[in-house]
Amino acid sequence: MDDFLPAYSRTQQPDPAEVVNIVNSTIASANGELRALSLDIHDHPETAFKEKHAHDVLTAFVAERGFTVQKHYLGLDTAWRAEFSYGHGGRVIGINSEMDALAGIGHACGHNLIAAGGVAVALALKQALVQTNTAGKVVLLGTPAEEGGGGKVILLERGGYTDMDVCVMSHPMGGPVEGSVAIGSSSAIQTIDVEYTGHTAHAAAAPWEGTNALDAAFIAYSSIAVLRQQMKPECRVHGRIGGKDWLPNVIPDNAALTWIVRAPTNEEVTDLMERVRACFDAAALATGCKISVKYGVPYSQLVPNPALALEFVKVANREYKMEAFKAGTSASTDFGNVSFELPSLHPNYAIPTEANGGNHTAAFAKSARTMEAHDLAMKVAKALAITAYKVVKDDAFYEEVKSSFKATKATRC
Repeated sequence: MDDFLPAYSRTQQPDPAEVVNIVNSTIASANGELRALSLDIHDHPETAFKEKHAHDVLTAFVAERGFTVQKHYLGLDTAWRAEFSYGHGGRVIGINSEMDALAGIGHACGHNLIAAGGVAVALALKQALVQTNTAGKVVLLGTPAEEGGGGKVILLERGGYTDMDVCVMSHPMGGPVEGSVAIGSSSAIQTIDVEYTGHTAHAAAAPWEGTNALDAAFIAYSSIAVLRQQMKPECRVHGRIGGKDWLPNVIPDNAALTWIVRAPTNEEVTDLMERVRACFDAAALATGCKISVKYGVPYSQLVPNPALALEFVKVANREYKMEAFKAGTSASTDFGNVSFELPSLHPNYAIPTEANGGNHTAAFAKSARTMEAHDLAMKVAKALAITAYKVVKDDAFYEEVKSSFKATKATRC
């Protein structure tokens, strides 16, 4: 099984049965409450930076279970931090719980499962530290706006991850093998907002007096469509067009576009972005419109820590019979930026879905509410908690984690 991960050799040290039992029993005893928490978040979908209900129910949940909570963390109204320390010193494990939904289709990326799964990891790790008398700290971050806005990037820039030795989270996906886990990279991403400003005119009486902003948007869209012929297969460019007060008998004086550029690495995104920007500028020139451009928060590609990944896969397979694959995704996550700064792990796990019902569909939102999806989220949470405990307890393993982080420096560019 190890051959699907980056080459890494070490003497295997099985996880103590005691720790496995603590993790399993802790999550099992809280399972009903974790399920209710997930459903509550699922049934109250909130978009980026508006996750007020999720913020409140999650912070209340962990505060009642012995965590010290900071609400509205680091100036973000819906971010939060919950921590638990045991003993003196020890390593710090970071965990992320995402919360945001998608406009119109709710939790179609399963962030309700991510939120509850992060809480489950934190609860299990807390009990493992206490019951084995192991010094350490658990830090659970509630991270807003993964779907757009880069909540983790903002928290990272403001010091939210500074004290962490490693950070972990997980994500549900559709997949060819239900109940499997996948370790791999994700695409780097750059969002760009473009506005064209023209001049209105009567579309029949005097169209020559107008400057058509919709024409600019159409030319830009068409130019990007043509550009795709010369794009590498692993790159993506996609977007939408909108406008205000458009009428069929008025030359439109405004058009607003939001586009997303993805590629395997930050460097490749930068190169592709230059070509996409040329399409926008050319459209403005061709139509005589004014152009305004605003770049969003860039997301880096995900770089899983090889040592953490290998240990997690062994635990997931040995304890929970989960098959593992090396498989990246052309989707993107702001957790990629976190993986550039400290050893990190972000396994994806396949939940049961209907045909053509993968992430970002209404069907996936239904799948993210099923008991089967919840059970898989809890299995992954257990494997992550056991892996994280080893980071705290095993000095030699933590040195390997640090060494493998240094060894992957070349891929973080």
